[in-house]
Amino acid sequence: MPNFGPGTNPGMLRSWARTVEGLGFDLLLVSDHIAVTPDVAEQYPAPFYEPFTTLAWLAGITDRISLGTTVLVAAYRHPLLVARMAANLNQLSGGRLVLGVGVGWARHEFAALGIPFEQRGSLTDDHLSAVRDAWSDNEDYQAGEIPIWVGGNSVSGMRRAVRLGDAWHPLRNTIGWLREACDKIEAEANALGRPTPDFAPRIALRLTESPITAPERLAGEGTIEQVRDDLEQLRLLGAGTVVLDPFNGDPLETLHPEIAWQALAAVAATRRQDEDPRTEMR
Repeated sequence: MPNFGPGTNPGMLRSWARTVEGLGFDLLLVSDHIAVTPDVAEQYPAPFYEPFTTLAWLAGITDRISLGTTVLVAAYRHPLLVARMAANLNQLSGGRLVLGVGVGWARHEFAALGIPFEQRGSLTDDHLSAVRDAWSDNEDYQAGEIPIWVGGNSVSGMRRAVRLGDAWHPLRNTIGWLREACDKIEAEANALGRPTPDFAPRIALRLTESPITAPERLAGEGTIEQVRDDLEQLRLLGAGTVVLDPFNGDPLETLHPEIAWQALAAVAATRRQDEDPRTEMR
C-alpha cells in the first residue's frame, strides 16, 4: 500500500489495512524513504510515513495479516538498529513481520544521509550479515523467524538473495523476464553451492477492460483474465507469494484508493473462485 502521497494520512492507512485484511490477503507491505529529496519527491511525495513506525501502528489495528517492507533500504540505518526494531516489531505483532530489503536508488537521498551511493551494494551485504549475526548471537535481539526478502532485478541482486536472503523479491517486470530470471537465479545458486531462495515477486496491478497485447506488458496489467493467468504462471515458476502493487506512478492516485481496492477485490474474488473445488474452470 502507498505510505506516501497527498492522499495518505493515518485514517487512510487504517482504511487500507482493514480493507486488504478484510479481503483475505495475507501480507501488507510498505516502502521506505527517510529524506524526501527532490529525486524521491518526484515519484513519492510527502507525507512519507516511516515504515517501522507505520508497521508498528498497523500491527495494533490488524489481527491476522502479515506486515513488511518492499523494500527497506538497508544502508540507511545502522544494522543493529534494524535488527532491534525488526525483532521488537516481530515480537509485538505476534510473528507477523517480513523484512524486504534492497540497495536503494535515490542518489540525492544517500547524499542527504551522508552515505556513499557508490558503496550501497557492499554496504547492503555488510548490513544484512550484521543483522543476521545480531539475531543469532545476542539474546537482546532474539527475533523469532523473520524472513528476509532481498529485492533487486540485477544479477548482483540475485546473488545477494542467494547468499543472504530467504527469498528473492524482484520488482515489476514482464512474465517473460521473470521466467528467464528464475533460470538465472537457479544457476547462480548452483554456482555458489547454495539452495535457490524462495520466489516472491512484486508485480503491478492495473486492470483494463480490453486485453493488453504489447510484448512489454507487465505482469499484473490487463484484464482480470490476464492477471489470473499471470498469477498461475508465477505459481508454476515456484512463487509461494505474489505481491500486488496497485500504485501505477501518479501520486494523485493516493487521493482515490477505491480504484486500487476494487482491483484488489476483483483479484481476491477470482482467487477464491479458483480455489473452490466446486467451481468449473472456464
